[in-house]
Amino acid sequence: MPSSSGTATVTLPSDTQILIVREFDAPVPLVWKAWTTPELVRRWWAGERGEVTLAEIDFRVGGGWRYVMVAHGDFEVAFNGVYQEIAEHERIVNTEIFEGMADARSLVTNSFVDLGDRTRMEMLIDHDSKEARDGHINSGMEGGMQESMDRLEQVARSLA
Repeated sequence: MPSSSGTATVTLPSDTQILIVREFDAPVPLVWKAWTTPELVRRWWAGERGEVTLAEIDFRVGGGWRYVMVAHGDFEVAFNGVYQEIAEHERIVNTEIFEGMADARSLVTNSFVDLGDRTRMEMLIDHDSKEARDGHINSGMEGGMQESMDRLEQVARSLA
């Protein structure tokens, strides 16, 4: 079995938005479970960049989440947010704050599209400004995101 069925595409649909689209070789319920279950998030979120030390999820509208990793080089990276909308197996909308830059806030809409035994995830990240969006793009996030998505697929497939 290949380690990855594909690569995420990253586009910039507007001056404030980043759109990430990736297909997974796993059905929606398994990708959803891997995305929303703390012990499973710990297995994929850091990609190859370090180790997840905390994955807290209060999975309800108004509930919060927080992920922390210790990256190679022994520095901590943390993100948190609040769930705004949850439509099971279809859509999750949440805020996201990079704790290293508390003013780096975004609104993330994840759509899970059922392709039968595969899933297409569309992640729309909406920033407050073009500068914030560009800072996110220029942070080197894409390499780590690709690794995380590969691991997410591996975890989802392991649940079958």
